[in-house]
Amino acid sequence: MIQMYESLGISREVYEYSEKILSGLKDRFQTIDETAEYNQLKVIKAMQDARVSAECFETSSGYGYNDRGRDTLEEVYANIFHTEAALVRPQITCGTHALAIALSANLRPGDELLSISGKPYDTLEEVIGIRPSRGSLAEYGVTYAQVDLLPDGSFDYDAIRAAIKPQTKMVEIQRSKGYQTRPTLSVTQIGEAIAFVKNIRPDIICMVDNCYGEFVEKKEPGELGADMVVGSLIKNPGGGLAPAGGYIAGTLACIEQCAFRLTSPGLGREVGANFGVMQSFYQGLFLAPTVTAAALKGAVFAANVYEKLGFAVVPDGSEERHDIIQAITFGFPEGVIAFCEGIQAAAPVDSYVTPEPWAMPGYDCDVIMAAGAFVQGSSIELSADGPIKPPYAVYFQGGLTWPHAKLGIMMSLQKLYEKGLVKLA
Repeated sequence: MIQMYESLGISREVYEYSEKILSGLKDRFQTIDETAEYNQLKVIKAMQDARVSAECFETSSGYGYNDRGRDTLEEVYANIFHTEAALVRPQITCGTHALAIALSANLRPGDELLSISGKPYDTLEEVIGIRPSRGSLAEYGVTYAQVDLLPDGSFDYDAIRAAIKPQTKMVEIQRSKGYQTRPTLSVTQIGEAIAFVKNIRPDIICMVDNCYGEFVEKKEPGELGADMVVGSLIKNPGGGLAPAGGYIAGTLACIEQCAFRLTSPGLGREVGANFGVMQSFYQGLFLAPTVTAAALKGAVFAANVYEKLGFAVVPDGSEERHDIIQAITFGFPEGVIAFCEGIQAAAPVDSYVTPEPWAMPGYDCDVIMAAGAFVQGSSIELSADGPIKPPYAVYFQGGLTWPHAKLGIMMSLQKLYEKGLVKLA
């Protein structure tokens, strides 16, 4: 085994340090496997209850009328997320697009969007109009307000109560940390916040950005009152097989609005061809719980590796997990870049490419991204990225298999070790 790792560029020092870390993680990994088993059974039951058959994998084209596979898949998603309905389409290009649909479909001029989990992810800033952009919600007369989380990462309930105004139409909750070093919100915390908001104003729509959180816990936000739960199929629920797409699960009223925004008023959910991706969507969803477990093991391993080297990590090496993201703060740009070089070098695709920071659309600074993925931009596959600005933190996620996630972390450490940026005890 050592020789195999050495053939991939891992030194004996890095290998021995990594194995020492892993020897203390067996109980954590067992807990992750137990959650994966529960969620695997949940997915199977949802598929059986919806009577998924081989006919569901057939291709549709044109208008996509009477697409049994598409409609059945949406029933499966609604069952898994405990919602009335779902919209699961390859026409949804990414998580940001899914969120933009959910927002613009359910907000009207004069309404206010209130984020109660602090600043949303960078790419949503232009959707909302926090940073001016053509076609933003602000251009259509939708206002925005924000309540930051408390220093410990919990909801500021007093500030939320004060921020809810007559024009507040929707509350947005971002489960994952985005490019911040705050804790990820648990499903329980999200449910408590939703209950608090609904107690003040039952008519407020509560939307949860669920990206990176699916199948990490045994429950999803829809079970605790979320009106919309939104995510990307090239993250957890696609299981690494979905080539594109996104989902919105929620109340029938909200989903109908989203369908009219995605397609056209008067057409809604009745149209939308599947272009032959149904088998990948179904099979990816089937694999999603175990793929998510592999990514979680990688995140736990990464936290323990870098925490013991003295770097700040969120979550820390022993905390309970609520998404697959692992933040590591280096404090200097060379650390972020070297880490990403290691992740890229461990990839099955484009391993020979050296990632470099660049001005990506939707961000306010240069960003470096490493992802030698089978699906472009798929962050359930082994990947890492980070903005090149203080505090110089990198965000690691994914790994379709645990051995690949393990190699990726070891290779990231190898790059930092070679550059003299870390010393192995």
